[in-house]
Amino acid sequence: MATTDEILHFLQIEQQPPSLAFLDALLTAYTRHVPWESAFRIAKRSATPITAECPRWPQEFWADAMERGGGGTCFESNYAFFHLLRELGFDGYLTVNDMGESRGCHTAIVIRLAEERWLVDVGYPLYLPVPLVDGRTTQRQTPFHTYTVTPLPDNRFEIQRDRHPKLYTFTLIDQPIPDDAYRAATTADYALGGHFLREVIVHRVIDGRVWRFNGRADPPLLESFPALGDPQPATLEPLYVEDAPTRLARLFGMEQDVLQRAFDSLAGLK
Repeated sequence: MATTDEILHFLQIEQQPPSLAFLDALLTAYTRHVPWESAFRIAKRSATPITAECPRWPQEFWADAMERGGGGTCFESNYAFFHLLRELGFDGYLTVNDMGESRGCHTAIVIRLAEERWLVDVGYPLYLPVPLVDGRTTQRQTPFHTYTVTPLPDNRFEIQRDRHPKLYTFTLIDQPIPDDAYRAATTADYALGGHFLREVIVHRVIDGRVWRFNGRADPPLLESFPALGDPQPATLEPLYVEDAPTRLARLFGMEQDVLQRAFDSLAGLK
């Protein structure tokens, strides 16, 4: 099992007492070392007949990240990152949230620092923590988007981002989710109708740009987007399935065999 020191070494960050600066640094390091991706969960699902045995809990998640270049989607990513934050002395809780009409489909973390609350999300990801203030709209600029948090009734907040054709991101339901309920929701996301089990998506910050493989597009697309102030334009390139495992393994540092198994399993569903 990976220790906290080993994870911090992998993220290339020194341990500090809990603070906003340390939280910023952890989130920045995570988005540059751990991809938001679906290939590892697709490969795990295809090789695991029993749904209850599919989830990649923190021990497996961090081993995949450090040894094979893996990551995850929101349920597993935020769970693993939250456990790391707790080991580092941060106080907070997990949430399960909505995206438009899709209920309970996205997770996030709320961290308490003194009298403040901060939204943390490596499962989308947000690129820095964003302040949550009851009754007041807040904003925070990150290297890639400025996020706007608008309070709604019933402990909800609407999260929006700029520099993207779709401004709406998700609706935070600011209510702690018990660990057993979160784990049950994570397991259920591997069942029929689970999210990102039928398309490979990979997303990570590389050399100051966001790189994304969008397996939902037809044909699939390899895209990159500049940081704020970077004069270089966004790029877009078709990347066909037969070439994808090799190209994605090289670009994102992911294990090619896992990518190949994910693509092969999806081909078998067609």
